[in-house]
Amino acid sequence: MSSSVSIRHLRRLSTTASTTSATKSSSISISKAKSKLRSEYDPDKALEIYSSVSKHYCSPTSSRYAQDLTVRRLAKSRRFTDIETLVESHKSDPKIKEEPYLSTLIRSYGLAGMFDHAMRTYEQMDDLGTPRSVISFNTLLSACNHSKMFDKVPVLFNDIPKKYGVSPNKITYGILAKAYCEAGSPEKAIETLREMEDKGVEITAVTFTTIFDALYKKGRSEEAEQLWNKMEKKGCELDVAAYNVRIMHSQGGKPEKNGMMDEARKVYEGLEEHECNPNAATFRTFIYYLCRNGDYERGYKVFKTSVHMHRIPDFNTMKHLVEGLVKTKKTKEAKGLIRTIKKKFPPNVLNSWKKIEEDLGLASASDASLTPEDEDEEAAA
Repeated sequence: MSSSVSIRHLRRLSTTASTTSATKSSSISISKAKSKLRSEYDPDKALEIYSSVSKHYCSPTSSRYAQDLTVRRLAKSRRFTDIETLVESHKSDPKIKEEPYLSTLIRSYGLAGMFDHAMRTYEQMDDLGTPRSVISFNTLLSACNHSKMFDKVPVLFNDIPKKYGVSPNKITYGILAKAYCEAGSPEKAIETLREMEDKGVEITAVTFTTIFDALYKKGRSEEAEQLWNKMEKKGCELDVAAYNVRIMHSQGGKPEKNGMMDEARKVYEGLEEHECNPNAATFRTFIYYLCRNGDYERGYKVFKTSVHMHRIPDFNTMKHLVEGLVKTKKTKEAKGLIRTIKKKFPPNVLNSWKKIEEDLGLASASDASLTPEDEDEEAAA
């Protein structure tokens, strides 16, 4: 599809849907459109999918995901004119007077790295008749971060409240802290935490994790652990993302040190103690480091836990684990892992697993009878 045809699709968004558009829209549901957009990387085809349903989204939240994907596809192809046409077409929609709806447009410009357009849209809110609150303010700051203009975030954080009378909230401070961390200044982010404490603003787990991770990445592990202890003492709810970061960095880049592996294990086990359910990223990180440390038996046990919790890690992590199990003569466990994986992963991944079975000499016995333990594992899958 040519660029001119793409633009016609975009312009159609700014006018009343025609009979043809309505017919086309009725042929695909919003959920189906989202599913198709997730796997569609051609920007023109993504634009067609989005155009067919964009006027039928019932809320800014439901539209944001599809709009984000479409904008990302266009941005990757440097189709910035098409992005502008798409976003600007939405300003004629009656929903533009709703702040959450307008905020999705600011967000889209941010994802495309078009911050000047995001700023202009924010400044147009009075003319468009859209009320302004911390919602759009936070979206603007996030757009600045998405555009990698980290030094500008503190400036806007100070200027916007004075100019428009909006008040920062805990999310606003979190976005500011992220900007400092992305700019390589976690110490300024820590100063932001102190300011939040002084003003009685809640420190969210997201803000804490952002700073915690930045300190580790700068090699300041001692400060990171001090911050962790401080947040625990203050009763900050440390979520699973924070534990994922701690597991990842507990290795210190030297997985052969058993003491560091023990620390990673303690962090993993501490999730249950703090009533945090591990997610796929937790299992992926921990299994990865167990494999690097040669502890494949422990890795297999953690894998079985991930099965029961329906949080199996990605293909590459599982591949490392099954190869390690075979290398250490844990053939039964390797076969059980592959049986379970083949039930859980989508059909397009099965060919890869068949090849692994053949390469490791496991294919011939893959249909062997199951032990009671195997049956439990299969049931969990």
